[in-house]
Parts: sequence; C-alpha cells; structure tokens
Amino acid sequence: MKPYLPSAILLTMIAYLGVQALTGERGLLSGHERDAMLARREAQLAGIMEQRQDLEIRVRYLRTNSLSRDLLEERARAVLGFADPRDYVIRVSTPAATKGSAPAA
Repeated sequence: MKPYLPSAILLTMIAYLGVQALTGERGLLSGHERDAMLARREAQLAGIMEQRQDLEIRVRYLRTNSLSRDLLEERARAVLGFADPRDYVIRVSTPAATKGSAPAA
C-alpha cells in the first residue's frame, strides 16, 4: 500500500483542482454569473454618472459668475424649509423609509 499513497494523494489533488477549475467562483462554468454581475455594475455606473452630471450642472449654476437665481432660491427654500406666501403647498404623506435606503435629494 505504501507505494500507492503518494499517487493517491496526487490524484486526489488533481481531481480537486479540476473540479474547482470548472465550478469554482472563477471557474469555466460560472461565466454567465460574472457576465450578469458585470451588466448590473455597468447599469449602476451609468446611474452614478448621470447623477454626477446633474450635480455638475447644478454646481455650475451656483457659481458666482453664472448664478441662477431660481436654482439658488429653490435650494435655499429646500434647505431652510421656507415657502413664499404666494406658493401653493401640497403636503403628501410619504411611507416610512426602510433601513438602508437614503432619502432622495
């Protein structure tokens, strides 16, 4: 039995590594999962880039050389919680925020 022990261990290791090469996290058969994750991440990146462009435009309008009075007034009212007496205020009840979700700005 002694001369077969190293061969058996080597064969077991080769079988284990072969199974991992096929079915592991980065194996040959898990390519569709990686593709799906890549598609999700690309969609997430597109959303973040859109938000960034929106914020860059808002920042551009808040600079002193191109100050937009309407945007400045809107931001001041939102931050301070004030309303013009001539404004119509419609209060809408919102559902309670769930854990982990950030309020929309």
